[in-house]
Order: sequence, then C-alpha cells, then structure tokens
Amino acid sequence: MVRLTADLICNKSPHFFNAVADRELDLRGNKIAVIENLGATEDQFDTIDLSDNEIVKLENFPHLKRLGTLIINNNRITRISPNLGEFLPKLHTLVLTNNRLVNLVEIDPLASLPKLQFLSLLDNNITKKPNYRLYVIYKLKQLRLLDFKKVKHKERLEAENMFSSKEAEEEAKKESTQTFVPGEVPDAIETSENVKAPKAVAPTPEQIIAIKAAIVNSQTLDEVARLEQALKSGQLPAEFNIPGDKNDNNMDLDAQNEANTVLDNTKDK
Repeated sequence: MVRLTADLICNKSPHFFNAVADRELDLRGNKIAVIENLGATEDQFDTIDLSDNEIVKLENFPHLKRLGTLIINNNRITRISPNLGEFLPKLHTLVLTNNRLVNLVEIDPLASLPKLQFLSLLDNNITKKPNYRLYVIYKLKQLRLLDFKKVKHKERLEAENMFSSKEAEEEAKKESTQTFVPGEVPDAIETSENVKAPKAVAPTPEQIIAIKAAIVNSQTLDEVARLEQALKSGQLPAEFNIPGDKNDNNMDLDAQNEANTVLDNTKDK
C-alpha cells in the first residue's frame, strides 16, 4: 500500500485541464488505502480522481471549497463520513461505482452534500436492495442523475409517498440489512471448523450377528468390501439398524473381535 503524501500529490501525480475544462488531479492506481494530506492541493482542483485504489472509508477531507467532482470508483469503500458535506460544500458529482456499499443506511451521509446532483453507485450490492433507487432519490433531494439515469418527477413523487413517514424509512433500512444479496458476505459464515461430522458409532452385538450372516451369504467381493467398510467407519447401512436398539459408542471388545474374525475368515475363503 502507498500513502497519500504531499509529495505524491504535488510532485508525482499528473494534473491537467480535462475535457470539460476542469482542473483535475489524477491519483488513480496508486494502491492508496487512506485519504489523507489533501490539504496539500491548496484547493486548486475542480476534479480529483482516486479510482483504482484500496480506499475503505470516504472520510478525512480538508475543507475544499472548489472541488466539484470526486471520482472514486474501483475501491473498497464501505463507510462514508457523516459530515462529508461540511468539507465538500460544492461537490456536485460523485462516482462510487464498484465499491462495497451494502445497506441503504450507508448512503445517508451523502445527504449532507448540499449540491450533489450526479451520483453513481453501480456495482455496489446496495443497488440490489428493495426500493434502492426510490430510497436514494428520497434522501438526496437535489439529485438529477442516479446511476447515469435521469431522476424523473414521477420517481420523486413515488419516493415521497413511499417514505413519507419516519416509520417507513426505518422499515426500509431494516429490510435492507436483513435481505441477503448474492455476493454479499454473510455476518456468520459456517465453516468446516464449526460443522461437526457425523460421529462414528460402533455396531452393537446384535448388529454384529446380522452383519456376520450377511457376510457369509454375500455373493460378491464388492458386497464383502462394503460391509467391511461399514464396520470400520461405524456408519452402518440402514438394513442393520435394529428397531428400538441404541448404538453404544463403547462397544465391548468381544463384539469387535468377533467382527474382525468374520472379516478375516471371509477373506481367506
């Protein structure tokens, strides 16, 4: 990982006038993990591009009165500072494509951006949540373009109607956190460590007798091998489960020796 230092900002990163005549700072593809030291820009840029890094939190901005566009796609953002608008008062365009925002509540801090009109949340799991688009439109009153689609007047009315009460808004957030989305990492993942394999159970003397008879009457070597494996593993075939009988994990030694003797005699036949 690379630190976002004043030297990287001022001396090692391209800055230029982009296609819309904005002064842009290009910080993309540096493996930056934390936003810091942007005060070194001296608020001289209209656009900052932080794409293709490893940023987890959208926070720690200095007061940048000039910044209008922030491009931060292809990162790992899961959290947004609740007072982002205090430091970026003129931000009108925010590109958060392909990050790790999951639940509706995680975009609430964007409501602090008073000028935000263009927002992309494509390729975040949040976009798969129920009523995602209407929720974002409801929370961000100035939004004109969401995920590169124009926000229609009809959608604004629908959003207002849907979330007209505080209870409806809270219910949407709650539903968002409880809805499983393909690709999400569940809160608790069942691993091989906490999944117990079926416990091997030794056969009872009664089952030994039944197996002995079955081995003697076996017609093929495959059948003998199957019965031998069942004895060794303790996972007996269903036909040897005697109703009302309980398997004893501590099978007596005589019963086990009898089973082994039966198998040895069978192999010598």
